[in-house]
Amino acid sequence: MSDPTADKAGEPAAPGADFIREAVASDLASGRYDYVRTRLPPEPNGWMHIGHAKAFSIDYYVAKDFGGTCNLRFDDTNPEKEDMSYVEAIMRDSRWLGLDCGDRTFFASDYYEKLYELAVKLIKKGVAYVDDLSAEEMSEYRGTAVPDKNNITITPPGRNSPWRDRSAEENLDLFERMRKGEFPDGAKTLRAKIDMAHPNLVMRDPPMYRIRREPHYRTGEAWCIYPMYDFQHPLSDAIEGVTHSLCSMEYEIHRPLYEWFIREAEVFPSRQIEFSRLNITHTVLSKRWLLQIVNEGLVSGWDDPRMPTIAGLRRRGYTPEAIRDFIGRIGIAKTTSMVDIQLLEHCLREDLNKRARRVMAVLRPLKLIIENWPAGKVEMLEAVNNPEDPAAGTRRIPFSGELYIERDDFQEVPPPKYFRLFPGNSVRLRYGYIVTCTGFDKDPATGEIGSVRCSYDPATRGGDAPDNRKVKGTIHWVSTAQAVSLEARLYEHLFSSERPMEVAPGGSFLDSLDRGSLERVEGAFGEPSLADSREGDRFQFERLGYFCVDPDAKPGRLVFNRSVSLRDSWAKIEKKQA
Repeated sequence: MSDPTADKAGEPAAPGADFIREAVASDLASGRYDYVRTRLPPEPNGWMHIGHAKAFSIDYYVAKDFGGTCNLRFDDTNPEKEDMSYVEAIMRDSRWLGLDCGDRTFFASDYYEKLYELAVKLIKKGVAYVDDLSAEEMSEYRGTAVPDKNNITITPPGRNSPWRDRSAEENLDLFERMRKGEFPDGAKTLRAKIDMAHPNLVMRDPPMYRIRREPHYRTGEAWCIYPMYDFQHPLSDAIEGVTHSLCSMEYEIHRPLYEWFIREAEVFPSRQIEFSRLNITHTVLSKRWLLQIVNEGLVSGWDDPRMPTIAGLRRRGYTPEAIRDFIGRIGIAKTTSMVDIQLLEHCLREDLNKRARRVMAVLRPLKLIIENWPAGKVEMLEAVNNPEDPAAGTRRIPFSGELYIERDDFQEVPPPKYFRLFPGNSVRLRYGYIVTCTGFDKDPATGEIGSVRCSYDPATRGGDAPDNRKVKGTIHWVSTAQAVSLEARLYEHLFSSERPMEVAPGGSFLDSLDRGSLERVEGAFGEPSLADSREGDRFQFERLGYFCVDPDAKPGRLVFNRSVSLRDSWAKIEKKQA
C-alpha cells in the first residue's frame, strides 16, 4: 500500500528483533505496504511519564529501523481535560529523550471537518444513527458481561435503541442540527450501527460523537460536538497514512472496532498491533492518578523528582541515555509484567558512573579537629574527577586542620565490623592522610557529640601508607574554612507498596503514599569546586550517591537532588543486624 502523503523521509536506526518488527517486515514483504509510518499518540491531558516513553520509543524506533517516518499526533478530542501547556510539556520531554518527529507534528483537532464528513458518509451508508438515549440508558441497553453457573464469563445480548432504525435522511438532519448546537449537552449521540448482540461489548453500537459545549484549547467554540476516541483514532491514522498503529494491550479489545471504522469509512487500511504496557514497582503510571496527586498538592508539581514523569526524572538527575537503556532492557512483549524499579536505578547508576564528576560533600557534618596540624596551614591535595574517564582530569581541594566529616563516620562505642572512626582507631581521609582518633567532645546536656579530635601521620599523604599503617576504613571530608553550604534533598519511593495500583476493596491507591518520601537536609557542606555548579549539573558525592543541581538553586544557595544512592555495604550490615 503506497503512502497517501508521499513523504519517504527517515533512515534506519537501532537494530532489534521482536514480534512487532517481524509483523512489520512481513507486511513489507507481502506488499501490504511499501513504506512504514508509525505515530506517537499522546492525549494532551497530562505530562509524559516513563510508560509513555516506552510506548513512544517503540513507535519511533520501529519506524526508523525500516527507514520510515514517525508522526507526533495529539489526540485532542476531549476539550474539558486538555490544555496547550500539556502539549508543550510533551513536545519538550519527547525531544529531550531523543524522540524528535521534527515537522511531523499533527493534531486530531485539525481533522475535525474531515472526521465530520466521514461520519456523514457512514450515516448515508446506513451504519450510523443519531440516538436519544442518555449515557446511563445506553450503558443499560448495551448490557454487561456476567459469570454463568460455571463461573465462565458470558455476555448476554443487549437491546436495540428505540431510535436505531431512523432513516438516513432523518439521521443526517439530526446530526447537522447537533453540529449547529440545537440540542443540549447529552441530548443526542451519534452511534455506529453494528450488533447489539456482539460478544465484544465494544462492538455494541459504540458512540461516535457527543454534544459537549466546552471551548477547545485550539478550535475555541467552533465546535459543540466532539468525536469519540474510538472513532477518531483509526480515521486520524488513515488520514495520515499511518501503516502501523502501535498501542498497549488494553486496546486489543478495541481492535475489531478500529478495523470496522476503517473498513466502513473506506479509508487507508492502517493496522493496529498491541504490546504490553509498562508497570514498575513502587510507582503508578495512570495519568488520572498522577493528576490527582498533583491537584491535591501531595507533590510539588508534575516535575516533582518523585514523579515518574519525564520532567520529574530529568529534574531528579536522570539522563536520556539511562532511560533509553532501561527501555531497551525491558524489551517488548504481549504479556503484562512488573519491572522492579531497581532496574531503572541500576541503569542510571551505570550511566552516571561514566559521566558524573566525583566531589566530596558532607550532609550531616561533624567537626574533626587534627590536633597536630600546623596552625593556619592549608594544603592543596589532588583528586581524581572520574576514575572511569581519564580525560576528566583532576582537581585540587584544600585540606586543613579543621574538617567536616559525616556524623555517621564516628561512633563512641562501635558495633562489630565498624571500620570508621572511634577512639583509638585509624582511618584514611580520602586523598589525604591517615588519622587516629584521640578523643571527642560531648554536650553533657544532650549527649550529642560536638567534635572529634585526632592526630595525623605526615608520612601517609595520598597513596599507599607504609605497611605498618594500613587501615581498613577511608572516609570523605571537606575543609571547614573553604566549604560551600548546600541543601540536599533526599528522595525515597513515592509509594511504600511495591504494587500501589492493586488497591484493596474500599481502599485507595493513596493508602501507600509515603508522605515522608522527601527529606530536606540543610546545613550540609561541599568542597569549593561546587560553588560554580549550574542547574542540571550531575555529580557523584563520594560514598553518598549521585546528585543533580535542582532548578531551585540560585547563586549563593546550592540545592542538590539525590538522583540515586550508591550501594552501601555498611547499610546492608546495619539492616541485617537490626
